[in-house]
Amino acid sequence: MSAPVPQPPPTSVVAVVPAKDEEARVGATVAALHGLAQVAHVVVVDDGSSDQTAAVAEWAGRVEVVRHERNRGKAAAMTSGAARAAELDPGAPVLFVDADLEASAARLGPVVDAVLSGEADMAIAVLPPQDRPGGGFGIVVRTAREGIARLTGWAPTQPLSGQRCLTRETLDGALPLAPGWGVEVGLTVDVLRAGGRVVEVPCDLRHRVTGRDLASQVHRARQLADVVRALAARSGVPRAAVARAATTGRAVR
Repeated sequence: MSAPVPQPPPTSVVAVVPAKDEEARVGATVAALHGLAQVAHVVVVDDGSSDQTAAVAEWAGRVEVVRHERNRGKAAAMTSGAARAAELDPGAPVLFVDADLEASAARLGPVVDAVLSGEADMAIAVLPPQDRPGGGFGIVVRTAREGIARLTGWAPTQPLSGQRCLTRETLDGALPLAPGWGVEVGLTVDVLRAGGRVVEVPCDLRHRVTGRDLASQVHRARQLADVVRALAARSGVPRAAVARAATTGRAVR
């Protein structure tokens, strides 16, 4: 039997954009991604939107739209997008991009290059301080960072950054993804535990900042619950203990 023919390293990626009610921003984000030479395909996953997210994405042109009839959560949207990406280009790395980056998504090149060059198995964008009104209370970020550090020994600067590029092999090895908003935390822990090389790459990106109104606080509470669930599932520690650590600032042992 002849030896397998070595495959050349990939030179482009498939961008996957999970989107829920993002009709005002997703078109600009898709257009910006088309401006990146390293992006061969763009997949938008409309996760049960009640607005025209899917239609706006299609109007942006040269995009594959995957529709969820109901909202299934960010992790499910990422999984659906990754499956479509594998159909479009089975060996290509996947670049996950939040739908609200708009024109700044065109600056994701360094994140992609870190993976295409072979430097990293997963590259995560680190955003500059966002200068718009809003911003959370820090508990979700702190819980995520400390939990990842406890489980892996590495404390990421921005543990919840959704802008990340992974080799196909690395992504497939991390499936199934942690549910809901715990997906980024789960990915980081799982990739590091599998021996993957993870780097953070500064990028001048802009996104919508979560505010302090009631709706934003509800969103933050759901996000915290999903992060706690992802950490607990990977630590063998009861979820309640992880939640207590989040509120007291103490490490879980």
